[in-house]
Amino acid sequence: MGDLLAQTPVEVLTPEPIPQVWIRGICMDSRDAFPGCLFVALPGITTDGHRFIPQAIQNGAVVVLGTQSYATQSWPVPYLQVRDARFALAYLAAALYGFPARAMTIIGVTGTDGKTTTTNLIYQILLAAGLKAGMISTVNAVIGDQVLDTGFHVTTPEAPDVQRYLAQMREAGLTHAVLEATSHGLAQDRVTACEFDIAVVTNITHEHLDYHGSYEAYRAAKARLFQFLETTLPKAQGNPRLAVLNREDVSYTFLNDLVKGPKVTYGLQPDNNVWAEAIRQDAEGLTFVVHAGEQTFPIHSPLVGDYNVYNILAAVSATLLGLGVDSEAVRAGVAALKGIPGRMERIDLGQDFLAIVDFAHTPNALKRALQTVRQLTRGRIIAIFGSAGLRDREKRRLMAAESARLADITILTAEDPRTESLEEILNVMVRAAVQAGAVEGKTVFRVPDRGEAIRLGVQMARPGDVVIALGKGHEQSMCFGTVEYPWDDRLAMRAALAERLGLTGYTMPYLPTQDGSFS
Repeated sequence: MGDLLAQTPVEVLTPEPIPQVWIRGICMDSRDAFPGCLFVALPGITTDGHRFIPQAIQNGAVVVLGTQSYATQSWPVPYLQVRDARFALAYLAAALYGFPARAMTIIGVTGTDGKTTTTNLIYQILLAAGLKAGMISTVNAVIGDQVLDTGFHVTTPEAPDVQRYLAQMREAGLTHAVLEATSHGLAQDRVTACEFDIAVVTNITHEHLDYHGSYEAYRAAKARLFQFLETTLPKAQGNPRLAVLNREDVSYTFLNDLVKGPKVTYGLQPDNNVWAEAIRQDAEGLTFVVHAGEQTFPIHSPLVGDYNVYNILAAVSATLLGLGVDSEAVRAGVAALKGIPGRMERIDLGQDFLAIVDFAHTPNALKRALQTVRQLTRGRIIAIFGSAGLRDREKRRLMAAESARLADITILTAEDPRTESLEEILNVMVRAAVQAGAVEGKTVFRVPDRGEAIRLGVQMARPGDVVIALGKGHEQSMCFGTVEYPWDDRLAMRAALAERLGLTGYTMPYLPTQDGSFS
């Protein structure tokens, strides 16, 4: 244990000597504790890990680390008090795995919208350039031929998981890794000690204010990714410590002032280091011309949505300018990304209208998604979504009003109500939609059961319309009360389409709102 701590900047407040105990692993959940592990007691939002120290010890923990003082408590194993348990967890996990990030080039991507897409674009460009690359996103971790699911309701994986993935990449001989860094992941030190070489931001808009408290605090959490560049140690392969900034986002001035090292900007205007012109979009995707430094070249992407131009420009900035990847590899990598699960994903069973599932769950993302599908059809847009319980309450009103303005029909429904009243959430959203010009029963509907909401949207669709279910995307569960129920919008959309088309073999997933057991 002492050897691990000696490799980190973790400050131990316990006056006794650091115990020389062999550590076989680290855990934060007492139920996962095993013989020879270090148990880190994290102070949580709803529960405190310190309460479960006895259970962790009973399950085999040989050292406990926490932030509380136990001067009068006699534990049967050593207890170490630290100032910040999450910071300590991150560095100790990195040390346990031999600081794997120091052997690779690490690119971090943060932002409100577009993180997963940009992460995947960078990853595909690296592969096209012949580099051995891995990726950790909120959808999965890709390590060589392995694709590992990272969870249900997902943010950045916890620090021990991140370090374990990086160690597996190092052992597989990978030289580059792309990490999607959420605001929760940054604020909770999940990507601390990842030794970032390039930091990329997509945008910073309205989201997660329930957790961060204010836009300024949320922005500061995102900014930690760029501050990490300053602490990255020199690497044998070199490290550019480059910041990639969206000059046309509201976050630009703040981040530009914050970043003191090398930086490049991207956007649609010629005053950027990387910019685009001659943008065209159709059902086959996007085409445009990229200007990057002294280079100019065409890009084609199967992705749809003007917002993906920015995501592509961010990826070009990180790879072409940051890593020196050639333009042909950039073009090939962008073209190789056909889509992201649950991001503008088309569901086609032969119907005469478009059915789409998208992850948009913020006001800005919803606006962009609806603007995109407007360009794909001359028919109506039928938008189906909700807003999560115990999360940012302000966005409920904003999203409902945005849909009332941009969609022809809005169907408001459940989206992880958790322990809040679903009825009250929908009341707030319907009122906001009506205030924005919608008419309840005509252009806005409230349907508590999400399966029934998707079914209604499909039944209402006419030839040439677009039915789009927003907010869940790739996610595989929905939370009612404190229970996670298996749920996939794509399965629900297929079931609703099959019912309309008279096809068999498709079943609508169950939610407790189907039988009125949750309201």
